Amino acid sequence: MNRAHPKDWYRVRTLSDGVTWIDEPHIKEFFRCNVWHIRGRDRDMLVDSGMGVLSLRKWVPLVTERPLDAVASHTHFDHVGTHHEFPCRLCHAAEADILANPTRANTFANAYVTDDIFTTLPPAPYQSTTYTVKSAPATRILQDHDVIDLGDRSFEVIHTPGHSPGGIALWEQATGLLVSGDIVYDGPLIESDDPQDQADYVASMKRLLDLPVQTVHGGHFPSYGGDRHRQIITDWLRAKGA
Repeated sequence: MNRAHPKDWYRVRTLSDGVTWIDEPHIKEFFRCNVWHIRGRDRDMLVDSGMGVLSLRKWVPLVTERPLDAVASHTHFDHVGTHHEFPCRLCHAAEADILANPTRANTFANAYVTDDIFTTLPPAPYQSTTYTVKSAPATRILQDHDVIDLGDRSFEVIHTPGHSPGGIALWEQATGLLVSGDIVYDGPLIESDDPQDQADYVASMKRLLDLPVQTVHGGHFPSYGGDRHRQIITDWLRAKGA
């Protein structure tokens, strides 16, 4: 398999409402994390940071322009790979130890990271067999209902266990914007068969269904509107008999 040029590794697309969509197009869509950059008056917010096979700060200058909170929606390998590059790192308490002490096992890299997740390999010297996430201890520990304040806009932290113990979504009530992480997006959802995880997932989905959502920026796959949000969750709950 060929290797990508570093300048082509990241893709940057400007959306509305001060949101920029960053991703890694040479990773197959199912495994490709969405990185969301949200502009605020006083500081910016980065939700997730990709796989980390290449420096995000070096190749996407947008993320270095202003003070920035790098938030982890959860600590799976594809979401926190460049968190170590940012001085302000935010994570839910339930996964703070993973962010500080990542391994191939607790970030799920050992289960998913092979050359097969790429359409073009990352630049040398990347090797899938030795890939690891770097330690990035949280500088702010998040809990349910905490607020991330960017000056002219604020996001409420919603704890959404189910996909992962410390998964969070971020809710901007003023605009109806939900940054959902991996608890819900418009594609195949990853679930555990553990009964407690399933119960947590159902509770998280019901909670998100009750929000007056207008736009969802998920952890994977393209964004979508409120009607699709409610359809995805309603269909999922129906399939679970919930």
